[in-house]
Amino acid sequence: MSAIAGEAAAPEAVKSCCAQFYESDVVRFLFGESFHPGGLALTERLGHVLGLQAGARVLDVAAGRGTSALHLAETFGCEVVGVDFGAENVRLANEAAAARGLADRVRFVVGDAERLDVDADHFDAIVCECAYCTFPDKPQAAREFFRVLKPGGQVGLSDLTRRGPLAPELETLLAWVACIADAQPVETYTALLGAAGFAPGLVEAHDAALADMVAGVRAKILGAELMVALKKLTLPDVDFPKARQVTQSAAAAIERGELGYAIITAVKPS
Repeated sequence: MSAIAGEAAAPEAVKSCCAQFYESDVVRFLFGESFHPGGLALTERLGHVLGLQAGARVLDVAAGRGTSALHLAETFGCEVVGVDFGAENVRLANEAAAARGLADRVRFVVGDAERLDVDADHFDAIVCECAYCTFPDKPQAAREFFRVLKPGGQVGLSDLTRRGPLAPELETLLAWVACIADAQPVETYTALLGAAGFAPGLVEAHDAALADMVAGVRAKILGAELMVALKKLTLPDVDFPKARQVTQSAAAAIERGELGYAIITAVKPS
């Protein structure tokens, strides 16, 4: 985590930091298998909102270790391609697909959301969970989503939202890769998708899921710090004071209504 504690970075550095952060065992310890608010229950809700069904082709952008993609395939019978910037995430996700007998319907590849190596008009749906807000070039990512979806296809984001300015500690690179620093108002997300050619769909608030997740992460950080102090756990790259500051400020921002979480969908016109 010390490698991502700086204040500013170029877009490619942000992507690399995000990939390294979400490939780390520290993140798995703090967030569990689903690195986003609401866990698999909210992933499944997103699948229902998008109307996923057997045989549908789904693209999971920023798929991480594949937890959501595998759950969608098992729950809805769809075919999923997961794209992630981190090669280690992709390797582990493909291993998980094989272990669960889903390699014939779910596969993962290394890729960049802003330059998808995918044919146009190919997918029935796109899911992107708690990641769109971290993309340095959000308009370009939205255009790529539009390009690879079939006419009539839908994109579904679940992401952090903000209302007004945030505290300085929530504007750092650490906060960025933790999906906070560049969170946008709902209206901005819908405008970005609209500018790419999408028609508006559903907006559904899930602020409570974010509050629950931050509370859980704060508790795990305190527990981990104690275990490290007692030499029962080794986490050499964790800046505990910085992590505590960011999560405390995030919890306060949620309580004040400055940070939230939402499902946002949009449709590519037929």
